[in-house]
Amino acid sequence: MRNRTRGAIAAGIGTVVAGALAVTAGAVTSGAAGPGKDSEAAVKKSAVKEDFNGDGYNDLAIGAPGASDGAGSLAVVYGSAHGLDPSTRTVIDAKMLGIPDVDGRFADKLAARDLDGDGVTDLAVQVAGGSGDRLIALWGAKGKGLSAKGAVRLHDAERMAAGDFNGDGKQDLFVTEYMKEDKASLLQGPFTREGKPAEVQTVSVADSDEEAFGLTAGDINGDGADDVFVTRAMEESARPGAVLLGGRNGLTKQTGDGPEALPATFGDFNGDGKADLAYREAPGDIVEGPWTDSGTVKVRYGTRNGLGSRTATFTQATPGVPGANEKGDVFGASLAAGEVDGDGRDELAVGVPGESIGSKRKAGSTVLLKGSADGLTGAGAQAFSQDTAGVPGVAEAGDEFGGNVRLLDINGDGRADLADSAPGENAGAGAVWSVPGSSSGLDTGKATSFAPGDLGAPATRSAFGDNFNGSTPSPLRGLEES
Repeated sequence: MRNRTRGAIAAGIGTVVAGALAVTAGAVTSGAAGPGKDSEAAVKKSAVKEDFNGDGYNDLAIGAPGASDGAGSLAVVYGSAHGLDPSTRTVIDAKMLGIPDVDGRFADKLAARDLDGDGVTDLAVQVAGGSGDRLIALWGAKGKGLSAKGAVRLHDAERMAAGDFNGDGKQDLFVTEYMKEDKASLLQGPFTREGKPAEVQTVSVADSDEEAFGLTAGDINGDGADDVFVTRAMEESARPGAVLLGGRNGLTKQTGDGPEALPATFGDFNGDGKADLAYREAPGDIVEGPWTDSGTVKVRYGTRNGLGSRTATFTQATPGVPGANEKGDVFGASLAAGEVDGDGRDELAVGVPGESIGSKRKAGSTVLLKGSADGLTGAGAQAFSQDTAGVPGVAEAGDEFGGNVRLLDINGDGRADLADSAPGENAGAGAVWSVPGSSSGLDTGKATSFAPGDLGAPATRSAFGDNFNGSTPSPLRGLEES
């Protein structure tokens, strides 16, 4: 995309710009009443889970870990009936007064949950490197949004996943620490405003020489407690993943022979109430690169006993999937699940940041695979890039559009909307697109976009959109040189 920034909107760092922040009902429509029912009447209501200002709409937190010469920053753009509204946002810089332990890359990972149980979503923010990886809590507030006020250090954390792992209705964090990757800590909520969890459980995530490379949460067996899939590696070599099942007593290991994956996400692609694991197959058993990989995405379906053996495979050579299976596309470098079309089954957004658009290498694209009664399918798949009609911008070499994706109902219509980023946009400044869901899939004709300058956020090589709250992208370091 060419730099079409509308100009920096004046804003105080760490404050919400005045605008559509009226407090409304605390629940919005989400999902559908049953598989196959595609109508407004079929849409059911569920609690909003990522609402930092308590207005009843999900919001999007955006990490920019390269901002301010690598110190990092984040922005929250607030949801509304019209979608993401850049005029109502919060920008928090790593060096703001009141944020503890900011040396390192601030906002390297983000997880949105109501950590203190007050009914408003908070944000767990990872600071990577510096004096050690650690997790900081930023608190949300009704009618105000996220702020740095009262920020507190929670725990050391290199990897993290958020969910309700003991099924008690309180939100928990599951974390691993640097140089302690064989074990993880389940920090059970609610957390105090001083950062203390209600209880801590230590869980083994290794069988021999493995270490946790990624953590993904979802309710595999449909029992009401979230489970965890642990992507594992030894240095740069992939190892079989582990499945930890949640329950009243916390997390316990079910199996250590899961797939070799990078990255992974959970979604209910067949509408049976159990989470299915979608993952990019580790190319050549390597977890970082090689970026010559065309990309393969697989799905393992959840059962009442845990992760099942039924597997489906998708590439850009799969019938119905647009594009071609080409070297260096990295199909599946980022993945996100969400219910886009209102039929009660999740779709899967697949980032393809290495895709060439014409002669423009690594311009990037995104593919949406549809859910069905039989699970994920290539039939009816969508693909789009910055050169697609209605999508703002122009595809350019090195943009890496699709570098990060997230599906989340932003406008409260019960259908997930796509957040899509191009971390390489504008010489590494980055930019984010929002594409609303509809009964026919993603409506690219109503796509909007914004860059860090539109929010008054740091722009120079900020990698704006490198991650979203709850996103699971691959590390793309080195893709631009390949």
